[in-house]
Amino acid sequence: MSKQMSHLDNIPSTPGKFKMDKSPYIHNRLRWHSSLAKLTFWSFMFLGLILIFFFRSPSSNPLPQDPSRRSLRTYNWGGPAWEKRVRSSARIRSRNGISVLVTGAAGFVGTHVSAALKRRGDGVLGLDNFNDYYDPSLKRARQALLERSGVFIVEGDINDSALLRKLFEVVAFTHVMHLAAQAGVRYAMENPGSYVHSNIAGFVNLLEVCKSANPQPAIVWASSSSVYGLNTKVPFSERDRTDQPASLYAATKKAGEEIAHTYNHIYGLSLTGLRFFTVYGPWGRPDMAYFFFTRDILKGKSISIFEAANHGTVARDFTYIDDIVKGCLAALDTAEKSSGSGGKKKGPAQLRVFNLGNTSPVPVSDLVSILERLLKVNAKRNIMKLPRNGDVQFTHANISLAQRELGYKPSTDLQTGLKKFVRWYLSYYSGGQKAAG
Repeated sequence: MSKQMSHLDNIPSTPGKFKMDKSPYIHNRLRWHSSLAKLTFWSFMFLGLILIFFFRSPSSNPLPQDPSRRSLRTYNWGGPAWEKRVRSSARIRSRNGISVLVTGAAGFVGTHVSAALKRRGDGVLGLDNFNDYYDPSLKRARQALLERSGVFIVEGDINDSALLRKLFEVVAFTHVMHLAAQAGVRYAMENPGSYVHSNIAGFVNLLEVCKSANPQPAIVWASSSSVYGLNTKVPFSERDRTDQPASLYAATKKAGEEIAHTYNHIYGLSLTGLRFFTVYGPWGRPDMAYFFFTRDILKGKSISIFEAANHGTVARDFTYIDDIVKGCLAALDTAEKSSGSGGKKKGPAQLRVFNLGNTSPVPVSDLVSILERLLKVNAKRNIMKLPRNGDVQFTHANISLAQRELGYKPSTDLQTGLKKFVRWYLSYYSGGQKAAG
């Protein structure tokens, strides 16, 4: 035994009867312990003051002020009545139906997919945080539309683990259609944190809950054509490289595909990623060009049309919402069951990625010409050089894999799709007089 240990053995069990050895070693140790105790005491005092200030501060607000985390707030959920609504919405009403949790259900694609699933008798429960990236009143109008068809949207955040676990306790979902995400290429330059928070952290949180669920659901989720980034080979194929993202949004979607691979490999989750190509149509997103072009043309404002270097054409593979919905439902219907149980993999699981596009890229200038004819108004065009803000010159989908595996066959050309969009727009915004977006 060392001297230190034998010294400790001499300390009596009865306090108050031990005369302290006044050796320098003991004295220095006591001084060190005393300093440590003081440091610990003042650390706790300081921490306590911070907590008191935080909770008593008149400026403290349950709604976070950081826009990158604005979707996290205190939602009211739970209770018998709430659980009854959840179960009713998710109840399967067709013979071979599935039970689907749709995240981002009040979004553009989420609304259309939820309605289509409900129409064919599947159980559908929505989840959305109704953030203010664009006009929340449009999301509320979509919510009302779904409510009328029997789809309940739970107001909550995909980063809320407790809520997600509760939903899986109440309903044994067979499938998850994960569409919740921070969208938009250009906004990433203003608020990069919101993309990491939603597209990466939120996706991981959802997968964590799904891998622990018993049974594990099959998951179909929205990736993006933006993952092809600076790729110059056209049309874009699922086998092409996707390691040159041109925007943070693209990078987070690419990260999502790698994360999906990880959870498939480790936990046996069945995962299908869908790379959407410029989706448009009724109830669309106000931050998309076709939408704000329509708004500004009607208001007599000039619109900016981008061109690439050397007057190169900027073109997009515009894909009508109904075609995207068919692809989403086909992905759900062909998704195999996850192979894990309670977080443990029991065998290999399905892992897929598909392009969902229209295969017919259209120059943005032609899009404007179509809108001019439909709106019967000449646009004030402002031709500008394509900025270095994450936009790419063109997108063009090779959909042969989706055709073969999903039976995916887009059937709506841009002229027909925009005619339906304009009809909806004029109706929703009362002749175009109400401000949109």
